[in-house]
Amino acid sequence: MRRLIKQTWLNDRDQFLQPTAPLTDEFKTDCLIWMLFNGSNLTAGANELEWNGKKWSLVNHFIPFTEAEVDAPDRFESDFMVQYLDTLRQAQGERGSGFSPEALAVLDAGRVLWRAYFSQTDVRTVRDAYKLNRPDVGWYQIRNALKARNASGDSLPVDFSGFEAAYQSLSDKLRPQVFSLGFLR
Repeated sequence: MRRLIKQTWLNDRDQFLQPTAPLTDEFKTDCLIWMLFNGSNLTAGANELEWNGKKWSLVNHFIPFTEAEVDAPDRFESDFMVQYLDTLRQAQGERGSGFSPEALAVLDAGRVLWRAYFSQTDVRTVRDAYKLNRPDVGWYQIRNALKARNASGDSLPVDFSGFEAAYQSLSDKLRPQVFSLGFLR
C-alpha cells in the first residue's frame, strides 16, 4: 500500500491502518501482480555469491511464468509462483471472477519483456554486473539487463511502453482502493 501512494510533504508521515472493509480476491490478486512487477521488486537468482567466506546460490521463487512461456533456455529451479497463480486462477475461476483485465495486461506485457530478455545473451560486463548466471533470474535483473541492452545500442531496442502503460493502469485501479478499503483515511 505504501508504494502505491506517492509520498509528498503532506502525506509522508501518514500511518497505514488495518483495512475497514474485507479485501476482495481480485484486490489481493491485483496487489500480488503489482508487487511482482514493481520497480522496487529486487528479486534475483544468482550462483556463486560470496559471503562470509562461503559461496552461495540464490533461487528466485517469484517467477510468474513457466520456462515455455518465456522461451527460457533451461529449467527454473522453483515454480512456486506459477503454481500459486494457477491455484488463484482455479479458485477465482470457480467463483466467476478470475484475474482482472488490468492484472492480465501486466502479466501479458511482462511476458513480452521476459521473452525479449531470453531472446539474446548479454555481453559479459552486463552478465557480471547483474549476476545473470542462472535461468531463474528475477525481475530486477531482467529489467536492468534490458535497459543496459537499450543503452548499448548493440541490439534491437526493447520497448517498455506497453508494459509501463499496463502497469500504470493497474496502479491507477489500485490507488483509490487504498482509501476506500480504509488503509489510509
